[in-house]
Amino acid sequence: MGPLTLTYDAAGNVAQVADSAAKSSVRYQRDSSAIVIGKTTTLPDGTESSIHYSANGLLLDGRTNAPLYQQVQLPGGVSVLRTIAPGAAAAQSRGGVRVENVRANLDKGIPFTRYALALAAAKGNLMQALAMVQANKAWLDQTPEVETVLKAAVAAGTTSDSTWAAPLVEYQVMASEFIEYLRPRTIIGRIPGLRRVPFKVKVPRQTAVATVGWVGEGKPKPVGKGAFDSVTLDHYKIAGIIVLTEELVRLSNPAAEGLAREDLAGGIIQLMDQDFVDPDKAVSAGVSPASITNGVTPRTATGVTYATFVADVKAVMQNFMDNNLSPDVIIMREELALAMSLIVTSLGNQQFPGLTKDGGTMLGLPVVTSQNIPYTEDSPQEGSPIIFLRASDIMLADDGQVMIDVSREASVQMNDAPDDPASASTVLTSFWQHNLVGIRAERMINWAKRRSAAVQFIAAAKYTG
Repeated sequence: MGPLTLTYDAAGNVAQVADSAAKSSVRYQRDSSAIVIGKTTTLPDGTESSIHYSANGLLLDGRTNAPLYQQVQLPGGVSVLRTIAPGAAAAQSRGGVRVENVRANLDKGIPFTRYALALAAAKGNLMQALAMVQANKAWLDQTPEVETVLKAAVAAGTTSDSTWAAPLVEYQVMASEFIEYLRPRTIIGRIPGLRRVPFKVKVPRQTAVATVGWVGEGKPKPVGKGAFDSVTLDHYKIAGIIVLTEELVRLSNPAAEGLAREDLAGGIIQLMDQDFVDPDKAVSAGVSPASITNGVTPRTATGVTYATFVADVKAVMQNFMDNNLSPDVIIMREELALAMSLIVTSLGNQQFPGLTKDGGTMLGLPVVTSQNIPYTEDSPQEGSPIIFLRASDIMLADDGQVMIDVSREASVQMNDAPDDPASASTVLTSFWQHNLVGIRAERMINWAKRRSAAVQFIAAAKYTG
């Protein structure tokens, strides 16, 4: 929804509200309060506030978002605005009416993508990026926060300016919205109940329990102590350079923005997913964490039938129970989930009716699926792991931000595993020569198991029934 333009008749009784984005208009009949949508007006209690229009037909108090007026449709396309009593407003809120301010109906991550595109089109020049955004009416109407953030980057903040930090919040909101776009597409983002911890803070964990036992009258009591250590999650950084053509950067249509958003998100999603679950991913000191499956002795699948699956799961569950734990999430590849969802009994009933290639439930546990889970020995013929974990014993530190920078003058090795250090055989590509723009994206994130037995997995699984 775009900005609302109001037109009143000579008597001031009828308003036409035009939505510039949707290129549509609605006629409104004002009641005795003579309210003015989107402008300061006198409310029934005598105070003044701006009135906001919500998509569900309510007019909201601009100060509190409380519903004040209800849109009632009448014959002939006229909508009457009737005052909502305070009690009725509360009842509507309790009844599940969603109240929200009007803003453009954009997909998550688009404001952040526009910010990145503006920087890319301006070759990293903040003033030019700001001018380009200000010249784009659609962007100003739909995502004014992009202009706010660029203005803040151009004008230095001072201690005497009481509002200079506000644009920092705008950037955090944009970046957080982009992270919200990423989360449901990542394994980490779909696991409920992960233990959130801050960076650089020691988190204690118990590695052994104290000794206790039954004793008779007058007999000595056993003395024991628990064993503890601590885990500190350092700042680890996921970074990548996304290369776009200048033609794509200069386009401001939704298709181009969607492509740029997918490019920004795709690399981060794939790397995070693979490194989170790949059993071969060991810790790299000061660079990256080990996967949650690294160091775990797997149960290798003993066959492809339902009976062998049951035997393998029993063995995995016994490992959890031996450590007084129980799993609450299962992770597997999409094609394996699909194959297992098709396993049927002798009567033709599904063995796992709650399972689909997109996840669901199996064995009473939620299932998260992803194509980024690596195959066993990197071979589809060898199957893939089925991972069982206890989410509350997986610690996750995530600042929820993505930082970006832009260059058109750099020369880089177009390789997802660049030479380090570069050698005489390293082939570099000039962005300037090839009309390319590089957007560098960085995200701080780290994870670790709180208890080593919190993750178990079946290796080389390829069950088909």
